[in-house]
Amino acid sequence: MTSTVDRSARAPRAPRATRPGDTGAAHSWLPASLRPLAARFDSPVTSYYVLVGVTTALLLIGLVMVLSASMITSYKDDGSSYAVFLNQARFAGIGLVGAFIASRLTVKWWKRLAVPSLAAAMVLQALVFVPGLGLSKGGNRNWLKLTSTLSLQPSELTKIGLVLVGALILANKRASLGRVSHAVIPYLVPVAAITIGLVLAGHDLGTALVLIGIVGAVMYAAGVPGRLFAAAAVGAALLATALVVTSSNRMDRIGNWLSGSCTDPNGECGQSVHGLYALADGGWWGVGLGASKEKWSWLPEAHNDFIFAIIGEELGLPGTFVILALFALLASACYRIVTRSTDQFVRIAAAGAMAWILFQAMINIGAVIGLLPVIGVPLPFVSAGGSALVTTLVAMGMLVSFARAEPGAAEILAARPGVIQRSLAVLPRRRAR
Repeated sequence: MTSTVDRSARAPRAPRATRPGDTGAAHSWLPASLRPLAARFDSPVTSYYVLVGVTTALLLIGLVMVLSASMITSYKDDGSSYAVFLNQARFAGIGLVGAFIASRLTVKWWKRLAVPSLAAAMVLQALVFVPGLGLSKGGNRNWLKLTSTLSLQPSELTKIGLVLVGALILANKRASLGRVSHAVIPYLVPVAAITIGLVLAGHDLGTALVLIGIVGAVMYAAGVPGRLFAAAAVGAALLATALVVTSSNRMDRIGNWLSGSCTDPNGECGQSVHGLYALADGGWWGVGLGASKEKWSWLPEAHNDFIFAIIGEELGLPGTFVILALFALLASACYRIVTRSTDQFVRIAAAGAMAWILFQAMINIGAVIGLLPVIGVPLPFVSAGGSALVTTLVAMGMLVSFARAEPGAAEILAARPGVIQRSLAVLPRRRAR
C-alpha cells in the first residue's frame, strides 16, 4: 500500500552551504579542520548578524570617543564636559529607533518610500537658502534651523534618498527596457544633477563628492555599459575640478596638500598638522583613553571631522586598526547582500549604501592621515553630528531589512527566539523556584 505524503508540509531544506559541518566544494581550498567553521559563515543570516554587530560596535566606540574628544572644549563652551556627548547620545537613541523601524520594513515598502524620501530631502535642502531658515557653518550653507537649539542638515537625508531612487530607476528600467543605459540619461542623470546641484549651491563639496560616489556605485551595480560609466566618471571629474578652480579656499587647500610644504601648526594647515601630531603622539599603543593633548583646543573639530586622530592618539595603532576592521566587515556584509539577493532593487540599493558609508569613511580617514586634502566630512557612526548619525543608522536599518530578505534568512530568524522572548521564557521558571 502506497502512502501519500504532503510535500508542502515538509520543512524547507537548507542550502548545502548553510548546514553545519558541510565540507563541500565551496571551501575545498581550505584545510579540512577549517571547513566546518567557514561553512558557518555561509549561513543566510551571516549578513544580518554582521551588520547588527558592526553597527553596535562602531556606535559604542563613537560615543566613547566623542565624550573623550569633546569634554575639554565642551566644558569651555557650555560649562559641562558632557554637553556634546549627551547631545550625541540623544541622537543615537533617535537613530536606533529609526534603524529598528527601518529594519522591519519590507523591500516593497522601501520601493514605495524611494521617491517621497528624496523629494522631501530636496525640499528641505532648498529651504536652507530661505533667509531666516538656513544657517551657514564653516562657509557652507547646508543647515536648516528648526529651533533655537536644534538644526538639521538636509544634505544627509539626500544620501539615502538618492540611493533608493537610483536603485528604483535602474531596477525598473532594466526590467522593462532591457538596456540599463536607457534609464541613465533620461531618468537618473536629471535626478542626480538636481540633487547634487542643490548641495553644491550650499558650497558643501564633501557631501557632493559622496553623492557622486553613490551615483557611480548604483550605476556599476546595475551593469551600466563601460562607455557610459566612463563618460559619467569623466563628467564627475570635470565637475569636481571646476568646483575647486572656482574657489580660492579650495585651491589653497589643494595646493597646500599637493606641495607638502605646509608644516606650520599655527597657519593654514594647522588642522592637518595637529592631526598628524596626534597620531604621532599616540605611537604604537596610544597615550590612554582620555589622555589626549591635542583635544585641549589644539586640534580643531577634534570630536567631529578629526576624531580619527584622537582615536590614534589615545588608543594607538590597535584602535585605528579596529575601526578599519569594522568598516571592512561592514563592506563584506554589504557585498554578501549584493551577491546573494535575487531582487535587483536590493542589490543596487545595498551597493549604493555600501559606497556611501565606505567612501565617506575613506575621505575622512584619508584627510586625517594626509593622503587626501581636508574636505570636511564626518566619520560614519563615530564623529559627532546628529543628522549624519541618524541618517546613517537608518541606512543600516535598511541594510538589515535587506539581509532579513536574503533567501533562507527569514525562516531561520523566525525560528530563533529573540533576546526579549528568551528572557520572558526564563521568568516563570525563576518564580517557580
